[in-house]
Amino acid sequence: MSKFVSIRNIRFMIKEVFDSKSLTEYDYYSKHTEKMFDMVIDEALTLAVKLMYPVLEEMDKNQPVLENGQVKVHKSVKKIMKEFGQGGWIASGFSEAHGGDQIPLIIRGTISFIFAASNYSAAAYPELTAGAAELITSFGSKELIDTYVPKMLDGKWQGTMALTEPQAGSSLSDITTTAYPDKNGRFKIKGVKTFISAGDHDGVGNIIHLMLARIENAPSGAKGISLFVVPKKRTDENGNLIFNDITTTSIYHKLGYRGAPATELSMGEKDDCLGWLVGEENKGLSQMFQMMNETRILVGLGSCAIASAAYLAALEYTEQRPQGRPVTQKDPKSRQIPIIEHADVKRMLLFQKSVVEGSLSLVLQCSMYADLIKVSRKDEKEKYELLLDLLTPVAKAFPSEYGISSISNAIQCFGGYGYCDDFPVEQYFRDIRIHAIHEGTTGIQGMDLLGRKIVMKNGRAGLLFIEEVNKTLKTALEIGGLEFFAHKLQNAINQLEKVAGFLINIVGKKGIDVYLSDATLFLEFYGLIVISWQWLIQGIAAKKALSQDCSKKDKNFYKGKVFTMDYFFRYELPKILGLAARLMDNDNLTVNMKTAYFKD
Repeated sequence: MSKFVSIRNIRFMIKEVFDSKSLTEYDYYSKHTEKMFDMVIDEALTLAVKLMYPVLEEMDKNQPVLENGQVKVHKSVKKIMKEFGQGGWIASGFSEAHGGDQIPLIIRGTISFIFAASNYSAAAYPELTAGAAELITSFGSKELIDTYVPKMLDGKWQGTMALTEPQAGSSLSDITTTAYPDKNGRFKIKGVKTFISAGDHDGVGNIIHLMLARIENAPSGAKGISLFVVPKKRTDENGNLIFNDITTTSIYHKLGYRGAPATELSMGEKDDCLGWLVGEENKGLSQMFQMMNETRILVGLGSCAIASAAYLAALEYTEQRPQGRPVTQKDPKSRQIPIIEHADVKRMLLFQKSVVEGSLSLVLQCSMYADLIKVSRKDEKEKYELLLDLLTPVAKAFPSEYGISSISNAIQCFGGYGYCDDFPVEQYFRDIRIHAIHEGTTGIQGMDLLGRKIVMKNGRAGLLFIEEVNKTLKTALEIGGLEFFAHKLQNAINQLEKVAGFLINIVGKKGIDVYLSDATLFLEFYGLIVISWQWLIQGIAAKKALSQDCSKKDKNFYKGKVFTMDYFFRYELPKILGLAARLMDNDNLTVNMKTAYFKD
């Protein structure tokens, strides 16, 4: 166990729970073996321990600064990008045709989890670059791919997502950045982008923005948005890099995630910012959502990773910190016990463990679906696409929201010390807070789940999810000792069907605004059921292992899994009853509340 991830848990997940080795039976992944997966994960941990974790605190305390129009970041960023490029980490998930290793996403996600847990700010630079490069390879011309992707995958150039604007926020249909076509097939870009992560810095030679803009005279709203490559520096006719009229006007001083800059960018102040169209005109939002959906899953993964580091810090502290005595011990002269022996501390640790390992399980489940989409036949592919679409808002939101609570419990385990910077948990608390906001707030995820995903294809995705759960229930009932959990989850699914049916009936009677008014609560309700499903899947794997000969250490690990599953089913899953009562109440309180009532 490292200071930030449990490698034992990771191996349990990818081997015993999800059987990642089975992917190597498909041609696309056939060059890989389980041994290779183990080696990659070991190398990732080594890199994280040696290169990223040692500068976690430094990058937080020494934030990026804007000097003379250039953002300067911690000196380690340049080394990290170089190591990630030369080591093939940025390219690892790309096809061999684009210089990658075709590593399955479930392994790629595991690697990202390790890096993010060690130092989330540092991990963001290569992660953003990989996402931007993938957009170019998916939709860009050969010329764009050849011009930008090799240097991005080599870690020499940074990639970004440039979506948000000051006046639009999450409402991307209201962006005003404009692209004016010129006679050479290029576009002059004018506008302002804000909150652009890694939008400018001196750790690389160039910044490549994947930017949303509206071509002059394009349709209003989302239907008129296109996607462009807009580099900070463009190549002139002699092959030299020259300034492309993108100015960093400010950087934001953030609560956490301080090691990576969030910038405001102004394009075309001198009427000389050029961009190149990616894919078709007016298709930018749908193209960007490929990266955004993957990024949403990565945000969930990052939340889980930060919460993992906080949980393991709390676990180590509670094992070492003596305080108090058993409630049954009345002798004040008796020896104090480690605080982990107190029942309430165990409860807080169980909450953290259940959130971290349950969330990781869900994200890896989504990664497995993404891998199967790549290799499956048409009918199976559609099934996995629908399941992935359905679970993406949960995979983003549950770890983000419950991760905050998890780290709050970690701070509580430290007592007053957790509130101070003597220990890293206060930084983890600050670092995770953004995850419920960026790449679509929790409210947006709730509306996506209830407004789109639950009802798409006449509810097909929701039915497929229930089929997946039913398969798990069948397996659980075949294994002794899991009947209680199977019945509890079946009852939860029954409750889900009842709540979903009630809400869908509301649309025709009271309108879409009432239907979506408590979408965030529905998202939490749904998330608790989904994570319970994931815990039952883990419980099945743990019970199977316990039925065989295993070492004392392994036996403790598997029993820990069963106890944590038991905790989640008894402490967290029952929360759906209160949420269900609220969701099926007819009072329409938040819709009927007048804004004037908030004022003094």
